[in-house]
Amino acid sequence: MNYLVLGGAGFIGSHVVDALLAAGQQVRVLEHPQSNLDNLAPVRQQIDLHLGDFADSSKLSGLLATVLDGVDLVIHLVSTVLPASSNLNPLYDIETNLQNTVILLEEAVKKGVKKVVFASSGGQVYGPAATLPITESSSTEPLSSYGIIKLATEKYLKLFHHLHGLDYTILRIANPYGERQRIGGAQGAIAVFLGHIRNRQPIEIWGDGSVARDYLYIADLVQAIMRACTVSCSVKLFNIGSGRPLSLSDLVAELIKISGHSVPVLYRAARPCDSPVNFLDCQLALEHLNWKPQVDLQTGLKRTWEWVLANAKV
Repeated sequence: MNYLVLGGAGFIGSHVVDALLAAGQQVRVLEHPQSNLDNLAPVRQQIDLHLGDFADSSKLSGLLATVLDGVDLVIHLVSTVLPASSNLNPLYDIETNLQNTVILLEEAVKKGVKKVVFASSGGQVYGPAATLPITESSSTEPLSSYGIIKLATEKYLKLFHHLHGLDYTILRIANPYGERQRIGGAQGAIAVFLGHIRNRQPIEIWGDGSVARDYLYIADLVQAIMRACTVSCSVKLFNIGSGRPLSLSDLVAELIKISGHSVPVLYRAARPCDSPVNFLDCQLALEHLNWKPQVDLQTGLKRTWEWVLANAKV
């Protein structure tokens, strides 16, 4: 199989690239020309790397016509915005994510791509949960443009399957963490908090610390993506998470315990894009993908902390 990984140099994408290569697959990567490619350095000679701007709709069709040539399966991990920033410019979100993903799907049909695996958001698509845990049939009331665009993209995948037979799997992913996640980024509480602990800086929390999320270790997420690539079934939408909520306050306590270092915690005004509690029911993934998380929180946090100490750069 020939795979194209959109965003293959990133935190999630580079782990997926490693897993595909280990499985003996042919791997092509599309990354932004200004992206940091350090995560791909160990496998650079084993992949077909293409540099291009997914956000540039004026050139995207031409770029994809080349990049998709001979590709069997696309793993779509690209987003040009973050949940909190997406509400500042919804039009940009529409143009660079929704519109350009539709362009991707059109080109995929032309090139005979067999399947698209799409990384959606288990945290942003649902919005405030009426009941917990959240199942795939729960109501979807996103509080961010990011979540709305993810949801709309899911609908277009279903439409292209109906119109053109393009197969797809959607993974509504919880909050991933682990090695290679940027400690100086605007997303990824665990990596950011560990970076602050390493540098002996205060940790900032949005709200009073009661916001609870579902945290998923990167190795478990990669296995879910690999299963989504190889399993073909009538079910196309899966929650992928740990299935357990952890509040920000409890998360900080765990990180302090694992690191052995205490830092001040500063509380900031809550953000309107944050739902109070979010954790996912992943029973469908167990039934149809034969997937469930294997790495417990303490083990995952310990591995991440060890990586931060040895490798992490802002």
